[in-house]
Amino acid sequence: MRRILITVLAAAGVQAAHAEVRQAVPDGFMLAYAAPVKGDAKHAWASLVAVPHWWSREHTWSGKAENLSLKAEADGCFCERWSGGSAAHGRVLMALPERMLRLDTALGPLQELALEGVLTFWIRTADDGSTRLELEYLVNGASTSGLDEIAPKVDDVLGEQFARLVRWIDNADPEPPPPPPPSAADAAAAARSRSAILEEWKQHALEEQAKKDAAAKPPAKEPKR
Repeated sequence: MRRILITVLAAAGVQAAHAEVRQAVPDGFMLAYAAPVKGDAKHAWASLVAVPHWWSREHTWSGKAENLSLKAEADGCFCERWSGGSAAHGRVLMALPERMLRLDTALGPLQELALEGVLTFWIRTADDGSTRLELEYLVNGASTSGLDEIAPKVDDVLGEQFARLVRWIDNADPEPPPPPPPSAADAAAAARSRSAILEEWKQHALEEQAKKDAAAKPPAKEPKR
């Protein structure tokens, strides 16, 4: 399988950008993301394993992120339990606190496709003491799996989760900040644009009415000779 690498580089203080699937093949894909994060490796690790705090409830079976749990040790379960059932999202293959967490997981709907998936989080500390978070997700299947078509959808979901994790590490809040209010110049430009559109619609309506009036007008009679 050809390697697919999607790298997300986020500037300090800016949330991780969404990734783009640049390549994919029917039997597999690989997604990768990276972003600098605030704090040290200990803080990043504690934030990472606190899955219920940053994983989106929109991507759970029960609709509640608080039903998720992760036992960050070999053979530990990334599980979801609720009154109506339970689900194993993945199993921990390797846990190196403050360094790396690797899970065997076919996330969400991939589970029913009999695919193999390995999800790895890396926490790296640079010489200057800064911390960097990296994520890699490698999925393999049969040549008939059509994973080249699935990869962009998985990227949508996993890119969102990665961005939420970065915000949780940085701000203790996984939700994106509200958009800033429009400036006075932007508001004025929007008003001018609306005015121009209304004027165009008005002019179009007048032209259409003129055409209808012309069509309804009886033809002029020819003068008698």
